[in-house]
Amino acid sequence: MKNLTDIKDYAQNIAEIIKSVVGVDVTIVDSFNIRVAATGMYKDLIGKKIVDKSAFKKAMELKKILIIDNPREDDICFECENKINCIEYAEVCSPILVENNVVGVIGLVALSEQQKIQLNNNKENLIKFLNKMSDMLSTKISEMNICEKQNLLIKQIETIINSIDEGIIAIDLDKNILFKNKIIKDILKEEETNLFISKLLQDDIYKDILLGREIKNIQFGIENRNFLVSIKPIVYSNKLQGIIFSLKNMKDINKIIRDMTLINSDTTFDSIIGKSEKFLKAIEIAKKTSRADSTVLILGESGTGKELFARAIHNESKRKKRPFVAVNCAAIPESLLESELFGFEEGAFTGAKKGGKIGKFELAQGGTLFLDEIGDMPLHLQVKLLRVLQEKYIERIGSNRQIEVDIRIIAATHKNLDEMVLKGEFRQDLYYRLNVIPIKIPPLRERRDDIKVLMDYILNKCCLKLNKNIKGFTEDVYEIFLNYHWPGNVRELENIIEYLVNMENGEYITFDKVPEKLKSKKGEDITIFDLKYHEKNLIKEALKKFNSKDEAAKALGIGRATLFRKIKEYGLN
Repeated sequence: MKNLTDIKDYAQNIAEIIKSVVGVDVTIVDSFNIRVAATGMYKDLIGKKIVDKSAFKKAMELKKILIIDNPREDDICFECENKINCIEYAEVCSPILVENNVVGVIGLVALSEQQKIQLNNNKENLIKFLNKMSDMLSTKISEMNICEKQNLLIKQIETIINSIDEGIIAIDLDKNILFKNKIIKDILKEEETNLFISKLLQDDIYKDILLGREIKNIQFGIENRNFLVSIKPIVYSNKLQGIIFSLKNMKDINKIIRDMTLINSDTTFDSIIGKSEKFLKAIEIAKKTSRADSTVLILGESGTGKELFARAIHNESKRKKRPFVAVNCAAIPESLLESELFGFEEGAFTGAKKGGKIGKFELAQGGTLFLDEIGDMPLHLQVKLLRVLQEKYIERIGSNRQIEVDIRIIAATHKNLDEMVLKGEFRQDLYYRLNVIPIKIPPLRERRDDIKVLMDYILNKCCLKLNKNIKGFTEDVYEIFLNYHWPGNVRELENIIEYLVNMENGEYITFDKVPEKLKSKKGEDITIFDLKYHEKNLIKEALKKFNSKDEAAKALGIGRATLFRKIKEYGLN
């Protein structure tokens, strides 16, 4: 808070004015008893401290004007340290208050009988005059306090705006730049800023802004760079006063998306275990595919590792530094799938999120969009997907603005799409678009040469995760596993081995620990119920052990979308 010392020049002017009107000497003292302004014989004492116990101090304590007609004899002067040396004939003390806090006092001093008479003759007008002079000093300090608060607030706002990780530009209605933060310098060159504003404020967008509408998350390119831009009108007193732009570099957004969405981001073909002829052929095709940019359709039963193949293709392609975004078309309700894929504008439908939402197509910009269980995509969305593949742009729900997309589509399904096409359940034209490079992953029962290798690999992984020291399986366990038909494929194998590692306390996993249904010849008697029972327990344990669902999915060796689908299926929320 400011005080009288901060306005000492102004206070001196006030003192001079008072003297010229009243005709007596004036002293202005602050709340620390420092003389900040004075006239006449007291002028040389400016900056010096007056005595602690004085009429000035008393007036500040009482917060009211004091008039002393008999200095040295008045009760107010009883404790004054300067009483013996006092030469004053009369004194008037008027406190200065700022928001009811005393910041000082104005003192009028009569040094002769004539001056004393002059003070006493017009006390009522004198008090009014002093109150106005005190108010002027108080107002000056209040103004400085308000300015100080405003400057502090401006500095705080600037600091906040400069610390957020997006560029901010504010302009007036004549498109003059009022403010831009430091991030803008990293996003736009100095000469590009005006070009950016003029190009962005096209007729349609500018009309929306002039109507006070906010525009959220539109993609905009300049000089081979892409930005995600939001535009907000500045409205004051129901009038448009200016416009604020916020910009995010799509490269930065893509990096964040990649970091957030890449579970098993280190997946490569070297990390996919298998040596059987059919499996190696699938890997060979996938490797060749990764060097191209064509659409891929991965076919295989549930649990064969379709998403692992998709990630490996992405991670060994030219798009590996861009996002890999996975969507399970079977796990998302049909009513939500369209908005999940294409996004929506604010107000597009009842309950639409304020500001709208970016869809998975936009999130995957420059990278790969993996559409798992594509056979479960409803027909009306198949039409929209076909249009994206043909025309390379999307439109959010509730918008007619076209957004260009550069993504690679990898689709996967466990269903027979040929049969679905014949039944009219899947569009033939979309099937041809997706089936440019088909990759069929064989089920585990057709690659029995891989079972023993996979058993040892999964055992080591589970032992590390569960802090166990199991050396291997007994031969009769290997035999049971080799003869079992594995309807759940590698995922079922992983789940059962993790169950056995949890149950086994010895050095080897033995025959007696193996579930009974696996012991029947080729496992013909095992039911889906038994498989789901083990799967449910393993997922339940993983959710307890790990802090996040992402970690649990990684530990289970399944995709995040698959984990969420299983959690919903088994009621583990």
